[in-house]
Parts: sequence; structure tokens; C-alpha cells
Amino acid sequence: MLFDRTQFLAILAGAAGGAIAIASMEAFSATTAFPLMAIPFATSIVMVLGSPNAEPAQPRALIGGHLVSTLVGLLIVKLCGPAPWAAALAVGLTMIAMHLTGTFHPPAGIDPLVVVTNNLSWSFLIVPVGVGALLLALFAFAWHNLVARGANKSDTWPTRWW
Repeated sequence: MLFDRTQFLAILAGAAGGAIAIASMEAFSATTAFPLMAIPFATSIVMVLGSPNAEPAQPRALIGGHLVSTLVGLLIVKLCGPAPWAAALAVGLTMIAMHLTGTFHPPAGIDPLVVVTNNLSWSFLIVPVGVGALLLALFAFAWHNLVARGANKSDTWPTRWW
């Protein structure tokens, strides 16, 4: 069969959830001190809602990856300053840190670049990163389990929490 209706509906549900999540992120950005470009979740939204079974889309990777990446970026910017070479170093070290902690989430690789190039403060780790990653995980859980659940009732997100 050339057209798999169930798969197509899952793709549509993921796309609708992604659009709603991005709109929410834009609304949050407009009401806070963080410009949209400083909120590093757009590619995470695409991954978690578009490829929910992938290992990097699971809560440990989603939340942990963003926290670890931001922490590495903050450590590097505080030690080295907001230099281009420091941003590159922070991204490389972030990749190692995510692998070592079992939190590899490729979209979080932008976090240290944002942190170092903008010389962000420690509070960025909590808001928007920590709170945002947690809210994204809660949104994904609700979306996948209440809205997007298709014909296969056992197909839920996450495949594992930790």
C-alpha cells in the first residue's frame, strides 16, 4: 500500500502539536525578557513530536540534554568569556557531557552557543531552559497520550521516562 493512513495521521498529529508548541513558545517569548532566538526549543519540539520513539526524544535526553548543555555553556562563558573559540569549545564539551550522562539530545547542542555568544547569566539555566524543557516534556506527554494517540492504543510517549 502506498498510503498508510495511520502513519499519515500520526504525522499530522505531530505537526499540529509542533505548531501549537511553537506558538506557545512565541507567546512566552513575547511576554518575557527572552527573545525567541534565545529560547532553544524549536528543534526539540520537532524531534519530540515528530519522532517520539527516538532515544533523543525521550524525557531524560530532552530535559537532561538541555540542562547539561546549558550548564557546560555557562561554565565555559564564566571561565573564558564570550569569545567565538569559547563557544566552539563549549559545543564540543557539551557533546561529550551529554554522551557521558546518557542525555544526548542533538537539539540541545545549540544551547552552549546561545549561552556563550550572548554571555548569559546563571538564571538562564532555570528560566527559560529548565522550566521550558520540563514544560515541553509535559506538553509532549499530554499531546501524545491525549490527542495524538492513533489506532495503536499502546503507542504512547515516552517509551521510557529515565
